[in-house]
Amino acid sequence: MNRPRLKLGSHLVSGLAAVALFVVLAAVFLTAPFGDPAGLVAEGSVTAAIGYALIDRTGLAAFETEGFLVALLVVGVVLDAALDGALLLAKSESGGRIVTALRTGTGDDSRTDGGDRETGRSDGGGE
Repeated sequence: MNRPRLKLGSHLVSGLAAVALFVVLAAVFLTAPFGDPAGLVAEGSVTAAIGYALIDRTGLAAFETEGFLVALLVVGVVLDAALDGALLLAKSESGGRIVTALRTGTGDDSRTDGGDRETGRSDGGGE
């Protein structure tokens, strides 16, 4: 009967180092003194406070918050610029003609669905 055998050697060093690191980190986290939770009060809505903080109405929140109006506007402008850039890259001009992202780039005037440009039909133009 064949049984698996344990191969001892230098390849076990990395595994032992990982187990030792786990033991050290577990000991640090389990023995670390954590203070009492702070920052939130029992009364008041956290969601409302976040909303007031985003639009810089910190006086209306049930507890102290920081204003984030400028950060909210900057993120909005950056996302808008990214969307505009994506649209610009998806649609570009080639030789004075607008080339869309769906064009095959073969240079002919055929439609991307294989249809005829003049008739607008994709079944070959027959009746």
